[in-house]
Amino acid sequence: MIESGRLRRVLVSAVATTALTAGLVGTAPAAFAIDVQAEQWYLDAMHAEEIWKTTTGEGVTVAVIDTGVNKNTPSLKGKVLKGWDASEAKGDETDDYEGHGTSVAELIVGSGASGGVKGLAPGAKVIPFRVSDTQMQNEQAVNAFDLRESIRAAADSEARIINISMANEFYDSDIREAIQYAQSKGKLIFAGSGNSADKGNKPQYPAAYPEVVAVAATGQNGKVAKYSQYGDYVDIAAPGNSIPSWCDATFKSYCIEEGTSFATALASATAALIWSEHPDWTANQVLRVMFEAAGRGKDWKPGTVSAYLGHGVVRPNATINRGLGNPGDPRISPLTNMPAGPGAAEANASAKPSATASGSGSPGTAPSASASPQAPADGATSAPAVAGSGESTGTSSRTGLVIGGAAVALVVAAGAAFVIARRRRAA
Repeated sequence: MIESGRLRRVLVSAVATTALTAGLVGTAPAAFAIDVQAEQWYLDAMHAEEIWKTTTGEGVTVAVIDTGVNKNTPSLKGKVLKGWDASEAKGDETDDYEGHGTSVAELIVGSGASGGVKGLAPGAKVIPFRVSDTQMQNEQAVNAFDLRESIRAAADSEARIINISMANEFYDSDIREAIQYAQSKGKLIFAGSGNSADKGNKPQYPAAYPEVVAVAATGQNGKVAKYSQYGDYVDIAAPGNSIPSWCDATFKSYCIEEGTSFATALASATAALIWSEHPDWTANQVLRVMFEAAGRGKDWKPGTVSAYLGHGVVRPNATINRGLGNPGDPRISPLTNMPAGPGAAEANASAKPSATASGSGSPGTAPSASASPQAPADGATSAPAVAGSGESTGTSSRTGLVIGGAAVALVVAAGAAFVIARRRRAA
């Protein structure tokens, strides 16, 4: 929607489903202390411990364009570099007004200190760029151009990777130009494909811009999640179901959530790991090996790209410790099959495919057998390297009631457990 001349952006995330308590009427809700790291099923599925023996992402910085990043959570201390508040709202880029940006940052670089979320690339660093979401725009005056300005600022920063776990259904030429500028600076840009597959499945931006890596979400069986947007603009997939995330901006407890926000973070972390191991590669080469090493089911036809999982499910260990994936030409983008990066702007301007309302895929690739109309959760085969559940019971507002009780922080003997409520949230 467009309101008061301002583009309304919606966070790309949705929350999981299982209530921990029942019978809320007339009783105080119970709280449960759960080991947060035990909930990070995808780290085992990705063989994270094996990866970390080779690299933890050291030397790579990821720009997180989101609701801000709280640098004081135990898991992020010492990992958050100076960023910028593009929203011009109250506070600065370390004042996360929603908890979402901090959750994304922890999934990428979290140390796991004090039992918090451990990131897939714990040796990397993040630079926060705070932008407004719909709720903030409705509550106070903000910079109407914060997203495009933050993309340009991130492009001029030391970050090699730009993570945008936000989305809306509107094409914006100024944001597209900012994305192109970032690509011309050699950045690798990831964005969530969206969480409204069952609500019209309209292409989401910035994911649908040809220069952006659109990330779909999977669950523990490797199939695409029912909420995850699909179409010819989807490039790759990553785990997005049953992910620990801060419940809100109080940072007192974690919830178990789901969404392409989190899949995007894990895709960015995968790129950070690969780039750390191969610092001389270009963004094009990092992405190409991600595509070539991605997990695909046994029924996946060679040479095809899925409308649901793109090139497949991220498998960082396959590249880092098994050497899968050919980096190929450093100048050619595997997204557009055209020159991309420093020195390629003029060639791109004359040959770049245009983004349309139907989204943009990767030119030159054969259509996927799974692109035919069918239920999204059935549109992708299992990927053996990343387990994940394709089942989702739907979404509702992130600001809705926390099912199962109040977000009460429990003090436990080891200090390594948080209260985890399970709830739903919408894209």
